[in-house]
Amino acid sequence: MKYGARQLAEILEAHAKFTRGAEGGKRAELAGANLGGANLRGANLAYALLHGANLEKADLREAKLGGADLSGAKMKRADLRGADLTETNLAGADLTEAQLGGVECFRADLSGAVLRRANLRVVNFRSTNIRGADLRGADLTSAVLRETDLDGVDLTGLDLSTTLMPRGWKADSEAKEQGA
Repeated sequence: MKYGARQLAEILEAHAKFTRGAEGGKRAELAGANLGGANLRGANLAYALLHGANLEKADLREAKLGGADLSGAKMKRADLRGADLTETNLAGADLTEAQLGGVECFRADLSGAVLRRANLRVVNFRSTNIRGADLRGADLTSAVLRETDLDGVDLTGLDLSTTLMPRGWKADSEAKEQGA
């Protein structure tokens, strides 16, 4: 479903009331919505239902998305710089070439997400589920992967020289060389 600017503004206003517990508030239910290219900069979408939504090329800079359900969302080339994705469900989301620099992803679910060629500079992935995520060509400069389960994640070819890795983590090639 495609939303006009006025209709989307009304949904966001009711959702802001919902997050504050104010009268007249209603959770944003935008599952499967076509929000491609939408300007949602700074929007409060915490706890919103956006699973399967099309957010390709959407401007979500500095948006509050904590606790939101974006599972299976199409977010190619979306701009999420500075957004809060704490405890957000992004399982199976397509974030190919998305801009996520400086994003807070603490305890988020990115299992099976596609993050090919995504900008993940200075992203906090601490305690985040990234099992099976596709990170081919992603930029993880200064990202935090401490306390993150990397099972099923192929980090081959990525520059991890400034990435904060889990304690005791060794690249597969290092582990093989040491006979592990």
